[in-house]
Amino acid sequence: EIIPGLQGDLPTKRRGVPFVGGKSKVAACAKHFVGDGGTVRGIDENNTVTDKNGLFGIHMPGYYNAVNKGVATVMVSYSALNGLRMHANKELVTGFLKNKLKFRGFVISDWQGIDRITNPPHLNYSASLYAGISAGIDMIMVPYNYTEFIDEINSQIKKKLIPMSRIDDAVKRILRVKFTMGLFEEPLADLSFANQLGSKEHRELAREAVRKSLVLLKNGKNKGDKPLLPLPKETGKILVAGGHADNLGYQCGGWTITWQGLNGNDLTVGTTILTAVKNTVAPTTQVVYNANPDANFVKSGKFDYAIVVVGEPPYAEMFGDSTNLTISEPGPSTIGNVCGSVKCVVVVVSGRPVVMQPYVSKIDALVAAWLPGTEGQGVADALFGDYGFTGKLARTWFKSVKQLPMNVGDKYYDPLYPFGYGLTTKPNKL
Repeated sequence: EIIPGLQGDLPTKRRGVPFVGGKSKVAACAKHFVGDGGTVRGIDENNTVTDKNGLFGIHMPGYYNAVNKGVATVMVSYSALNGLRMHANKELVTGFLKNKLKFRGFVISDWQGIDRITNPPHLNYSASLYAGISAGIDMIMVPYNYTEFIDEINSQIKKKLIPMSRIDDAVKRILRVKFTMGLFEEPLADLSFANQLGSKEHRELAREAVRKSLVLLKNGKNKGDKPLLPLPKETGKILVAGGHADNLGYQCGGWTITWQGLNGNDLTVGTTILTAVKNTVAPTTQVVYNANPDANFVKSGKFDYAIVVVGEPPYAEMFGDSTNLTISEPGPSTIGNVCGSVKCVVVVVSGRPVVMQPYVSKIDALVAAWLPGTEGQGVADALFGDYGFTGKLARTWFKSVKQLPMNVGDKYYDPLYPFGYGLTTKPNKL
């Protein structure tokens, strides 16, 4: 589980109390409180419209468990709930999280979250600060103008707009977590673990995570056809195509090295899917790479099969807002040019389900690889049968964006691939 993994296992008699088990552990943060995943049309920082059943039955359960596991901090969402910005929602931040759930860690704002209570941001900073502090936010993330924050909060305290009891509550909570972490005894980070970053052991674990999270959505062009996967390692010539086949930045996605991620292979150390394929096939197998071949190139190439790797560019937060959820060009044309002429498996590199229905009938096998990060070898592990496909969809894969939002139990539930779907293959016998 995530929270015990980050913080350590909570002593049995200390349910609900912030806990960090020593120098090798860190304080976890449950976020974004609450309803962040339910905004209208999925737009970042938008409004979540729901009734109490939706709020407490869908959006809140993760926080019940997080508080029970001793999570140290909770971050408030930029989004609004039924029109009220969560950074100003005293009923839920103080009334429910702190008082009803008995959360004893501290509540932190999101980056410039106080400013964004208003639209445009910072329109009435004094009112926003008052609303946020009064709502029960204990620590404010002020990225730039901290003197303005300090001056304004001091002014409101002196005017008795913000009672000292509210300040005391915030300070107690912050100190409780700092004491729990042992920061007063050892205030500086322990750098003895730094040399483990990117170690072989860690990369092997990441590679395992990649292959276990792959979801095989199709295997055989038509019903009853012989499955294409696993692919033979020993063959004459194969084609690897698509703009995502040789791009670590695309594999990693947003929030990697930079906020919005990067394009290319010079951002970090890792294995692209193309390199992984070359590492895996027999020495006698010729691997040809062409990011976007035309149909004539494919037809004249005498390829035994093709691996097409397409998907989305990196993004984070509002830069990922999309009303069409399509794979980026020239991905669709690459699928058409390649899969119209040779047996192909399409590997989709994306942070979410994307439109695939127009292409499914043309392809022999389809794999959702999500964002495999630096360890592209995990993709090749399953494609070539060193390991079997075992992953299942953690969300419904739609046919058209017109169907969204779509969830299990909906009256007209008609997905391309349903929640929990995933074909399996057995590993090749050695």
